[in-house]
Amino acid sequence: MPRWRRAKDSAATAIVSSGGAGVLMAILLIFFYLVYEVLPLFGSASMEQDASFELSGALRDSSYLSVEEQGEVALVITRDGSAGFINARDGALVLPLDLPQVDGAAPQFVVEESPENRKLALAYPNGTVILVEHQYRLSYPNDVQVITPRLEYSYGGQEFELSETGMPLQNLAVRDGEEALVIAGQAENGEVLVTRWNKEEDFLSGEIQLEQQRLSLRSQRSPLAGIYIGTDQRWLYLLERDGGYQLWDLQRVDERGDIVLRDNGYLFDNGAAVSGSAMLLGGISLLVGSEAGDLSQYFVVRNANTIRLQRVRSFDTDGQVITALMPEHRRKGFVALDRSGQLQVFHTTAHRKLLTEQVSETAVSAMAIAPRGDSLLIASADGALAHWQLDNEHPDISWSALWDKVWYESYPEPEYTWQSSASNNDFEPKYSFSPLAFGTLKAAFYAMLIAAPLAICGAIYTAYFMAPALRRKVKPMIELMEALPTVILGFLAGLWLAPYVEANLTGVFSVLLVLPVGVLLFAFAWSRLPLRWRGLVPDGWHAAILVPVVCLLGYGCFALNDQVELWLFAGDMRAWITNDLGISFDQRNALVVGIAMGLAVIPTIFSISEDAIFSVPRHLSYGSLALGATPWQTLKGVVMPTASPGIFSALMIGMGRAVGETMIVLMATGNTPIMDVNIFEGMRTLAANIAVEVPEAEVDSTHYRVLFLAAFVLFMFTFVVNTAAEIVRQRLRVKYGSL
Repeated sequence: MPRWRRAKDSAATAIVSSGGAGVLMAILLIFFYLVYEVLPLFGSASMEQDASFELSGALRDSSYLSVEEQGEVALVITRDGSAGFINARDGALVLPLDLPQVDGAAPQFVVEESPENRKLALAYPNGTVILVEHQYRLSYPNDVQVITPRLEYSYGGQEFELSETGMPLQNLAVRDGEEALVIAGQAENGEVLVTRWNKEEDFLSGEIQLEQQRLSLRSQRSPLAGIYIGTDQRWLYLLERDGGYQLWDLQRVDERGDIVLRDNGYLFDNGAAVSGSAMLLGGISLLVGSEAGDLSQYFVVRNANTIRLQRVRSFDTDGQVITALMPEHRRKGFVALDRSGQLQVFHTTAHRKLLTEQVSETAVSAMAIAPRGDSLLIASADGALAHWQLDNEHPDISWSALWDKVWYESYPEPEYTWQSSASNNDFEPKYSFSPLAFGTLKAAFYAMLIAAPLAICGAIYTAYFMAPALRRKVKPMIELMEALPTVILGFLAGLWLAPYVEANLTGVFSVLLVLPVGVLLFAFAWSRLPLRWRGLVPDGWHAAILVPVVCLLGYGCFALNDQVELWLFAGDMRAWITNDLGISFDQRNALVVGIAMGLAVIPTIFSISEDAIFSVPRHLSYGSLALGATPWQTLKGVVMPTASPGIFSALMIGMGRAVGETMIVLMATGNTPIMDVNIFEGMRTLAANIAVEVPEAEVDSTHYRVLFLAAFVLFMFTFVVNTAAEIVRQRLRVKYGSL
């Protein structure tokens, strides 16, 4: 028999040990899987040249390059007006092009409307402009990919006259929209010319008719380094070569009929001249480099009474003078090239420099980045063309983008914002974890604020004062509450509790005030009753007498809600909170979440705390009572210190449950990622955010991995909190274990 017992003990020990090891292994696997998904976010970019060749004679002196979606076909336009589509891998001519001529002259130069589309403006010596688009048709005959390029004329090849005198243009900007086409340029004599062609659609034929409207501005004679038009066709940016700038409002005119100058000044504090400039994806931000090695991002900021061009952030160029800037087509990143042939890759929102690479030993005449951002074409002045593979999967994540305030485009100031997606391609993703972490802690705080006092006080009374017969009924009933699915609690909180609390705010706050006072008054009155009456209730059954008192007080508070609200708040407590106190109110708020999540957390804290208190050895209590201590003194000096490790564990487990709760906060809040301690405002938690956005995230995308990073943050938060709680619990056990 002893041998059999030893065998069973060994088997039990092995099973328990293997089970514990399995749990630890599962946790480690979760940890390493999260790290595996998250690590690519913080990797740097890399690039490698995979092809280099000489352009054919007619295309050697290239001034403009563009690559199609697949990175296989490139458009080359030279300084003398020659053009053609070539194979981006070997330089073979795919399709020669004859660009339109005006008065027998080829275009002087080519300007791209914006990074996100394929529209080009051809500027001619007589001051006219023709708009063209390069398009690509993808087909698969016999399962072989074939890309067929073509050049299309916008508006039927119409010539847009920008200069009435036929004077050549030096700078040009184009912005085409649904309602108008705006073209701006600087003539050879320094005059800035702006013309808008308003679009009118024929009701019967559907054809677009253009109505020309010349916009005048006070004469500009200073040489310009660049002209840009904002995406909404409102702002005209004039960048002067000496570092000055002017911001013109194309939608406002003054008393003379000129468009209004909104802001002007100098781009750089040191007065350096402009070395290169470009407009970032979306047509909101300007990128400007200086002869002193500065590189900065600017956009228009609107405050209460002012509109100004604001320098938002500067980038570290290692002191190199940037001469060319190439924005990405689908992200807020860009490529910068300096005079030494060194290429640098940046991202604006993340404020990161991802790569520095020497790409040419000679002067670079043109460069292009593929729409997917995975390849580059760089043309040298000697006619050589190099094809580079670029690996830059997740440039828009950095520590500052995740946790610090970020100045996003069109925002009046830096903010913490989570907005991971939008309907347009030029959207600036906002991946700030701060509002999500704040919302997580806010929801847990209000849940614990409600659950912890009720659960611990209930556990103390149930374990120490309540009669055993009543305890055997109360404890299972409270523990049974833990079996209620949180989705049901969230459903009830969102659809029933939130509207009810909003309609009965006065009753809710009356309960918080009246109930404790009422219970104390009832206890005082009970203590003044004759002893023979009080003796009718056995010891440990007094809680049963309080049940009707609590129910009556609660019913009275809500029954008198309308009368009290009319008396104190003119019939509308919500309006009083909003208008008089200036506190915003949302129906699904932290108060509702605290109540609903508190109900979910109470059984956990209650059960563990009650077991800890009830497990305190009876001889400790009896010894204290025998020495003359009162039950309350015994509870305070003996029972609570001895049970404190278990109570602390209950609080930590309850907090972990509140931090990781998903369905209640998902259904009972507005899921708005804001940072506001206001109890009447909602929030968005890390867990709820993961549940909402993971099904819609593209696998292996930045958004997808950022959600895994949110899960990793949640994992590490609970791990750190639980580890700290275990350390504290062990110290409490050592301290009070000798009692």
